Amino acid sequence: MRIGTLKESYVADAALFDSRTQHAWLLLLALALALFPFVANDYWLYLACLVAINVASAAGLNILTGYTGLVSLGQAAFMGLGAYTVAILQIRAGTPLLPNLLAGGVVAMIGGVIVGVPSLRVKGLYLAIVTIAATFIAHFLFANFEFTGGTTGLSLPPGRIFGVDLDTSLRLYWLIVPVTVLMLLGAANLFRTRIGRAFIAIRDRDISAEVLGIPLLRYKLLSFGLSSFYAGLAGGLWAYFFRVVTPESFPLSMSIFFLAAIIVGGMGSTLGSILGAVFMTMVPELLKLLVDLLGGGHDLTVFLSPVRLVIFGGLIIGFLIFEPLGLAEIWRRTRRFFHLWPFRN
Repeated sequence: MRIGTLKESYVADAALFDSRTQHAWLLLLALALALFPFVANDYWLYLACLVAINVASAAGLNILTGYTGLVSLGQAAFMGLGAYTVAILQIRAGTPLLPNLLAGGVVAMIGGVIVGVPSLRVKGLYLAIVTIAATFIAHFLFANFEFTGGTTGLSLPPGRIFGVDLDTSLRLYWLIVPVTVLMLLGAANLFRTRIGRAFIAIRDRDISAEVLGIPLLRYKLLSFGLSSFYAGLAGGLWAYFFRVVTPESFPLSMSIFFLAAIIVGGMGSTLGSILGAVFMTMVPELLKLLVDLLGGGHDLTVFLSPVRLVIFGGLIIGFLIFEPLGLAEIWRRTRRFFHLWPFRN
């Protein structure tokens, strides 16, 4: 039981993990992540890599929408920019894997800053429409230039690091999961800084934030840039994971997926990004498992494929009505209950 923690310094009060209990759980989680590849089969390794990529991208969208209050439906476009950058560099230039990933993030960040310019004048639904337009523009660019492979896209060779080809889910796991963990730590620490607090001030009341001396355009563009950088890195990981990049790989429905993930998980929370992305990634897999248990076969699987978007929409509506703070708040309530147990009335 833990009912309180004593802070003896400002550094301790600002610490990201503030108790021995949290440190112990983090150590257990790290051990679980390290041991998982040795006990999981190829299917579960595939799912783990896919979940990690989605968590990374959802964390980026949460920076923009959850913490800064700027609604975006362009996350798929920025992931596409990162994926195509990685694919082109890998195929045309043969540059190393890690510089390719960084380049993908930077290119996506530039695209995000450009898309974010109207954010000073428009917000809410109008800003969402601007980001939707960016998705269609990106799709047009991907499909109509020779160096992007046109409508057929690009097929890239396996990534290579330290002389090892990353051609299996097991090997990719050791790239994707550590990169995602670093991105999550970066996102969590961001909101302990002046920049992160400026984002939160803009979300809560942008006019008051400007009165307090926060330059709105600079910080909104910075939020767009950081969010897009995360999306570009996630897109680069996606390209190395699937090794085929086409214009159809990053549809508008993917952006809706990530928006649903942060709403279901909890906006304005790094934990919400994790829980939401895991939950939304596993929903289709649970549907497939249900179909197998019912013995529906191929026809029922084809029927359920478009129904997935309906389920995503239903989850968004349900969580907005019944639990607007998402899965992260359910987790916090559960923690608070056990912090006081058995002395709770």
